[in-house]
Amino acid sequence: MSDSQQRIDQLVKSNRVVLFMKGTAQFPMCGFSGRAMQILNACGVRELQTVNVLEDDEIRQGIKQYANWPTIPQLYVDGEFVGGSDIMTEMYQSGELQQVLGAPN
Repeated sequence: MSDSQQRIDQLVKSNRVVLFMKGTAQFPMCGFSGRAMQILNACGVRELQTVNVLEDDEIRQGIKQYANWPTIPQLYVDGEFVGGSDIMTEMYQSGELQQVLGAPN
C-alpha cells in the first residue's frame, strides 16, 4: 500500500464520517462537493472529517484508487465507502442515508 493509500486508510478508519471533497466544509470548490455538504448538514451530521483534495494531489489521485471510484466527492461512514454526490442524493431522498448516518457504530 502506498503512502497516500495508507494516509487515506487511516483517515477513513479513524473517523466515523469522512468526506473527501474539493474545498472545505465552509467553502466547497465545486457544485458536487457543495451538494454533498448540504446533504450532510440536512442530516444533522456533527462529527465530520473533511479532506480537501485540492490541497494534496497524492490524496486527490489516491482516493480514486482507494474505492475504485473515479469522482470526488466521496463519502465514507464507519470505514465503508458510501458513494459520491449522486448516490448521496438518492440515498438522502429515500431516507437511507439518514439511517446510515444515524446508526451507532
